[in-house]
Amino acid sequence: MRTFLDANFLLQTDTAVELFRRHAERLPIADYHTRLNANLIAANEPIANLTALWIEPDAAKWRLMRAAGLTEDYITGNRPPYDKFERWAEILPQAMRHPIYHQAHMELNRVFGIQETLKPSNARDIYESCTAKLQTPEYLPQAILRRLRVETLATTDDPADTLEAHLALREQATTADDLRVLPTWAPSAVLDLRDAERYNAYLDRLGAAADVSIAGYGDLLDALRRRHKAFGEAGCVATLHRLTAFPDAPAADDAEVADAALRKVREGDAPTEDECRSFRAMLLHDLAAMDAEEGRVQMFHVGALYDLNPRIGKKSGPDAGFDAPSDRPTAEQMARFFAQLDAEGNLAQTIVSCYSPSESQAVAGVAACFADRGVRMHYAPAWWHIGRPAFLEAQLDVLSTEGLVAQSVGFASGARTLLAPVRHEYFRRVVCDVFGREVERGLLPAGDLSTIKRTIENLCSTNARRLMDC
Repeated sequence: MRTFLDANFLLQTDTAVELFRRHAERLPIADYHTRLNANLIAANEPIANLTALWIEPDAAKWRLMRAAGLTEDYITGNRPPYDKFERWAEILPQAMRHPIYHQAHMELNRVFGIQETLKPSNARDIYESCTAKLQTPEYLPQAILRRLRVETLATTDDPADTLEAHLALREQATTADDLRVLPTWAPSAVLDLRDAERYNAYLDRLGAAADVSIAGYGDLLDALRRRHKAFGEAGCVATLHRLTAFPDAPAADDAEVADAALRKVREGDAPTEDECRSFRAMLLHDLAAMDAEEGRVQMFHVGALYDLNPRIGKKSGPDAGFDAPSDRPTAEQMARFFAQLDAEGNLAQTIVSCYSPSESQAVAGVAACFADRGVRMHYAPAWWHIGRPAFLEAQLDVLSTEGLVAQSVGFASGARTLLAPVRHEYFRRVVCDVFGREVERGLLPAGDLSTIKRTIENLCSTNARRLMDC
């Protein structure tokens, strides 16, 4: 019987162990999608306690806490930090076979050296030990990321957000070995004008950031172009769109409809559903063209329903753990959207991730159809909801059958906590296990291990580093 999280965790063959130990384990991490807080990283000050580091930013843990029946005051409320941690220590042992069970224990082990599994009987000792370490220079935010071999990461930022933290981090990065933190242009809020009051408040904030008065659609594009340029000057290399499904390609009159809809909202009136659809289709198209013009990578996260619990969401805010895979077909509308951009010469390098496993093959296949004229179209595994080894292996099969796995940009963690880049190690172990098993079964050539090793290095690090200009 093997020990939980032993040195060869997830590695079932000698070849897998060799591939991981000699090639994948120590590769630098270039994480092209996280939800980390740039202000926290730039300030680089001690984190108050383990709860603030590990539980308070992480909506995936909140989901399990709600599933266990905890009231919201233990999750996003004002209970004392240790009370929240104590409840988490009661819940984690019940989460066996959930991806978080592995991930949480890897995080405690890799960063803090904790060998035990977390349970109520050792919760106080682990909490106090880790909290004490967090007050030392070796456990400041940037030191934690370096401990996990993070070389470059991208945060997720709204066009109206200030970029002061990113600019400060650029000034701090004076050598090639310093941590690089890049903003990601994430304009999801600007695409949804259904709530006139909320949208007008947002446009006022965006207009202030861009120094543009926004009355119509042309003004909105002007403001977005200015902020798009500012993001580029702060090091941005990618855009992120979170969609349940792609809109239809815009029709000939959608520009006029979009302008009329926006002016209606600015006057305080509610737009119709048709106006919202036209606006969304037109603006997503124009944003994609903006990326192509600037040579920026566009990422699409598709196949999820977002913020599904409005009652709790009113208190907790968006992105609080109320998302779920969608059963809405994605591939056909995605194909039409990409086809129009391609016909116009406005199709940028693209990464598509799908949160619905049943749609992954179709989405990856559509993306592969538009790889042409030097434009690379990537399918990338999504972590959320599919983080178990079998699902990650299935995603690797999709990468291998719908494209060239050696050219894949691999895996992004979607990290919300400073410990979550441990997910890269998990992914690398799964990758090495798959390749190792196939070598030992004669499905891949044992005599060409150099090519296999190079493929693993590309998939786990090199291609993502190239994407992020490392």
